[in-house]
Amino acid sequence: MQLQNKVVVITGASSGIGEELAKQLANEGCKLALLARRYEKLSKLELELSLKAKDIKTFKCDVSNHPSVKETTRKIIDHFGKVDIAILNAGVSFKVDQNEFDSTIAEEIFDTNVLGLAYFFEELLPDFKKRKEGIIVGVSSLADGRGFPNAGMYSASKAAATIFLESQRISLKKFGIKIITVKPGFVKTPMTKRNKFPMPFLMNVEKASKIIIRGIKKEKNLIQFPWQTVLGAKIFRIMPDALFNFVALKNTK
Repeated sequence: MQLQNKVVVITGASSGIGEELAKQLANEGCKLALLARRYEKLSKLELELSLKAKDIKTFKCDVSNHPSVKETTRKIIDHFGKVDIAILNAGVSFKVDQNEFDSTIAEEIFDTNVLGLAYFFEELLPDFKKRKEGIIVGVSSLADGRGFPNAGMYSASKAAATIFLESQRISLKKFGIKIITVKPGFVKTPMTKRNKFPMPFLMNVEKASKIIIRGIKKEKNLIQFPWQTVLGAKIFRIMPDALFNFVALKNTK
């Protein structure tokens, strides 16, 4: 698939993978709608990419807020006329302190990582179905397979996202709509910079974004990387519970 002149929406575009995807897709000749809560960072990115992108517009949007998603989607379609590809990349992660368990963290994580997907599906699907085309790229994680220590809320949200995207991929095929799931391992971004634990096979954001764009061009159902972490995630998934518990507990000490 050629990306030139495609209208691409990117959520979480103010930093990390979203920002780098915007830069690389501008070089592909895409028309970009960039969304994030931190609008001042988006404005700087818009200025940087304005000479490269065919058309670029930024929007302040909180993906965890349905009215915000609804209004922003309307503005995007008013400006560009349509959406060809939506890359739903916005996500949050917080370490859960078991000494002070706080359910509001769960609300924020699930509102962003899961409901944020659902809100965009609701707003985009009517036009996609009418046109019988459209691609939604949902960013999940290779952390979706087990309940990793102190990351249960994040892993659970990504498991929900993965299952939701898989279900939608099957259900929407008859409408000509393509759903792509992206499952990265550790990527060097501001979010992972806060991690205090080892991150094997940590990948730079430029390489990660190239892999994602290459997968979109090929219209793959699943884009996951790096292969070493993909293999490790598969081993963890089939690992007996007793062995997983032993390994997990050992790495929390």
